Amino acid sequence: MVDVLTSQLSNIWRHMAAFGGASLAIPAVLFCIIIMMVIPLPAILLDIFFTANIALSLIIVMICISALKPLDFSSFPTVLLFATLLRLALNVASTRVVLVEGHTGSNAAGSVIEAFGQFIIAGNYLIGIIVFSILMIINFVVVTKGAGRVSEVTARFTLDAMPGKQMAIDADLNAGILTKEEAKARRAEVAAESEFYGSMDGASKFVKGDVIAGIIILVINIVGGLIIGMAFHGMSLSDAAQTYALLTIGDGLVAQIPSLLLATATAIIVTRVSADTTMHSQIKTQMGSFQPLALTAGILLIIGVIPGMPNLIFLSMAALAAGLCYLAYRRDQLEEAQEEADEAQEQSAEMVELSWDDVPKVDVIGLEVGYGLIPLIDKAQGGDLMQRIKGVRKKLSHQLGFLIQTVHIRDNLDLSPNQYRININGVTRGQAELMPGRELAINPGVTHGALNGIETRDPAFGLEAIWITPDQREYAQTLGYTVVDASTALATHLNKILQENASDLIGHDEAQQLLDQLAASAPKLVESLVPKKISLGVFAAVLQNLLEEGVPIRNIKGIVEVLSNCADSTQNAEDLTAAVRPSLGRMIVQSLADIGEDLSVMTLAPDLEQLLHTVLQQGGMGGDNIEPTLAEQLLTNLYASSEQLVEEGIQPVLIVSPTVRPWLAKFVKHRVPGLVVLGFNEIPDEQGIRVVRTIDRKVSDQLEN
Repeated sequence: MVDVLTSQLSNIWRHMAAFGGASLAIPAVLFCIIIMMVIPLPAILLDIFFTANIALSLIIVMICISALKPLDFSSFPTVLLFATLLRLALNVASTRVVLVEGHTGSNAAGSVIEAFGQFIIAGNYLIGIIVFSILMIINFVVVTKGAGRVSEVTARFTLDAMPGKQMAIDADLNAGILTKEEAKARRAEVAAESEFYGSMDGASKFVKGDVIAGIIILVINIVGGLIIGMAFHGMSLSDAAQTYALLTIGDGLVAQIPSLLLATATAIIVTRVSADTTMHSQIKTQMGSFQPLALTAGILLIIGVIPGMPNLIFLSMAALAAGLCYLAYRRDQLEEAQEEADEAQEQSAEMVELSWDDVPKVDVIGLEVGYGLIPLIDKAQGGDLMQRIKGVRKKLSHQLGFLIQTVHIRDNLDLSPNQYRININGVTRGQAELMPGRELAINPGVTHGALNGIETRDPAFGLEAIWITPDQREYAQTLGYTVVDASTALATHLNKILQENASDLIGHDEAQQLLDQLAASAPKLVESLVPKKISLGVFAAVLQNLLEEGVPIRNIKGIVEVLSNCADSTQNAEDLTAAVRPSLGRMIVQSLADIGEDLSVMTLAPDLEQLLHTVLQQGGMGGDNIEPTLAEQLLTNLYASSEQLVEEGIQPVLIVSPTVRPWLAKFVKHRVPGLVVLGFNEIPDEQGIRVVRTIDRKVSDQLEN
């Protein structure tokens, strides 16, 4: 038994130590408040507690006055609750003393209650009751009721404004105005503001209930005191009324003064407007204006010279108002002089030569939207575009092998409400219009019916599409349509634009970051290449060339190894790119054919390939001396063959010699969409191939095939 008891005591001590001394202060105060309601207190303790209660109320009022914004005193609702409980506990304790010991004299409940009672009664307890009642009415009807109404309205308006504030923070974050940490702090402040005003709405009810309780306690003390004094202690009606009225009014006044102070503090904090200056500075600036003070001084002067009026008092107030008016006038003159000096400084600053700070920075990836598309971005309105864009960036980063930069979203009033624009390095690469609230039914070419809606084109691939209402979604899918919402359509378009322009998204900084990542696992390999053998610019150019040709750079270690071996013989980025591609052959082919399947390819006729090889060797790899007729025939045949393969469900792939491949890949990149040009040396030895087309010089021969 002793061991069990020792163990339990040890656990209690450990938990108390974990709380810490400061954390036990609040439970201790709450425990003392409860004890005060149960155990009788001597008069000296009542004096101490009543004085401390008044001091606490004054401290709270001073804090509310000096706060710049309501959240500077965010613990006010909780402090208000504890202060109200303390005051009610003192009321209970003093009521017990008044009713039990009141017959012994006016000092039965302590010197504080006696002093306040005598000060208000002033020899006539009926006048004291009337004055005290007026004080309680002012507290209840004016201050407490007004503060409660302001708290209620402010709480409702604050909650209604939360979605707009959250949207503004998200917009500033996407625009780069705020960092992630600043946006997180702003969101926390908005949430704390709504919670604060919601708590104040409830805390104001504590103040109101406290005032009502004070009125009830006043009646109980007077009636109960009269009954006890006359029935149990043999006092006359006059003596009982005089004694118990003094004690009751003194007790109520000691309690109601802190109550009035706390009600005033509540009104101050809920009517406080957030600002960068204190309340004193705001009132001095806003009420100390020259013209109102001058008019007030003039009116008081006129009243002061009227016969029969208290001339001295009105003339004195007129002189005081005139003095304040003069001080306000001098202050305005000084402020105007300061403003003129500031304007002169600004004008002189405008004469200063422009600097680089005046040049706006261009976003690598930018998305401009019309105001009608803002609901797609705002999470409070159910918008999920931000999450979709994040998913696009994550997918492309994994697919391409480097981190895709943040997409900066801005609203653009020059756009139509439902229009958006995708920019890469400040240049528009794609734009379209969406219809929020509707869904896009895309026709893949195998549909089995028609839909009612607004005809349009798929933003990403230009396919025929229709904007339909959400209730048509299932019906459209049964007809063979691919149905997506507006956010998905925009995200798909963005994915296509970023993938097509991946080479524009990587520069020196991104190349260096890739090297830093690789250096963590292969430091010697990175040190041997950059900058000993090639510069960072050449390395970045090689990565850009690979991405421009649709080759991912996920295998950055293999790329660096090949460059390290070939950098001694050449520093040309084009030659280095051609040297790297064969090492990435398996990755390239894997995206074109499934494992174990033959790769369907097209080839050039031997005489045509030989002709191109000769022309490129003689005129350079730019291909400037190729005859226009030959180039047109080649392009026509490649386009026709690629279209035929696409209709058969085959990815068009052209295999040529490594010498011809770089020029031919650039030649067909934007002229034959979807055609992949590979060199013979880029096909792995174990990969089987199947020739499905042979490209000839003559158009007629090719079309017959």
